[in-house]
Amino acid sequence: MELQILHWFESLHNPVLDMIMYVITSLGNAGAIWIIMALVFVTVLRKRYGKAGWSIAIGLILSLIMCNLVMKNMFARVRPFDADPTFENLFGIFNGIDDWSFPSGHTSASFAAAAALFMWHKKEGTWALILATVIAFSRLYLTVHYPTDVLASIVLGTLYGIAGWFIVKKISERRLAKSIATSQSETEETR
Repeated sequence: MELQILHWFESLHNPVLDMIMYVITSLGNAGAIWIIMALVFVTVLRKRYGKAGWSIAIGLILSLIMCNLVMKNMFARVRPFDADPTFENLFGIFNGIDDWSFPSGHTSASFAAAAALFMWHKKEGTWALILATVIAFSRLYLTVHYPTDVLASIVLGTLYGIAGWFIVKKISERRLAKSIATSQSETEETR
């Protein structure tokens, strides 16, 4: 049934949409767009977005470990284009893929970053979630993942992003508590 869904996606192919989907999916290659975002947030825009940047980084690391290193090898699901060689190899995209299908690393990383950003900044996070959704759609459009790969990765990535937010939030709260305690201690000493 999933192959039938992917053949439906393939029926949407046309030169303009093909190029758009290829460019969009390329944004997610190795999590590049999200890594750049995290780096900019923790360096250049750290006052406003520093915590979000660290949350994104943690979410991406969790996604890399769990999806790409653990789950792909544990499930070893064959890619759709290997299961059905009739799929169109747009821009030779199949040629550069040599890992397993489940889960989708592009989708997991995208939702990890977008969810982490959303937890700190709703407006910017909403835009990131839209981009993550389009990247996930591009994986189906290009027939490099099954629908269940993408759906599971949306859930997993979101959980990784929320975990990144939670970790950074707890670290921030502890630092603040320690800072307040130190300040109170110094005030009492000066009395």
